[in-house]
Amino acid sequence: MNTMKRVILPVAVLALALTGCSGGDSGSHDGHGGGKSAAAAPGGHNPQDVMFAQEMVPHHKQALEMAVLAETRAESPEVRKIAARIKGAQDPEITAMTGWLKGWNESPSADHEMSDDTGGNGMMSTGEMEELGGLKGAAFDQLFLELMIKHHQGAVAMAGDEVDSGSFGPAKALAQKIVDGQTAEITEMRALLKP
Repeated sequence: MNTMKRVILPVAVLALALTGCSGGDSGSHDGHGGGKSAAAAPGGHNPQDVMFAQEMVPHHKQALEMAVLAETRAESPEVRKIAARIKGAQDPEITAMTGWLKGWNESPSADHEMSDDTGGNGMMSTGEMEELGGLKGAAFDQLFLELMIKHHQGAVAMAGDEVDSGSFGPAKALAQKIVDGQTAEITEMRALLKP
């Protein structure tokens, strides 16, 4: 009996210590919505996965706004096809990422505002969106391609961070799909740009 007590007590102490470490650590790595997102166990996600979804949702929404403008303003059939493809791909991706955020009890970052200082993620400023919305025909096509290339480059960089540092399998798979698909579209759009 004495031997049994000597084995059980250290095991119980070790289990408590490990539980304390994993619980207390969860808030220290997370800058996005408290300790909820840092613990990978419940959803198999980490703070990078949360940041990816929160930043990519508004990024995709802006691409959809641009694609909708192209439906009535683009002259080139190729530009209209690219816009339709963007809309077809990114709309369901927004739904998926929003669902993940809800499942993780994280707010979708609808508070990402466009501004004249766009930062490094390829988002268009309010001024650029207004300029694009004021154009039609070949002038629209030219600016749409220029802005969408920049927008896609930002998305590829953000998705690359998720591929490298995320832990949630579906988010990493979506990020790789974004890297592959949007890199190909950048090449396609560059070829359409008039010199």
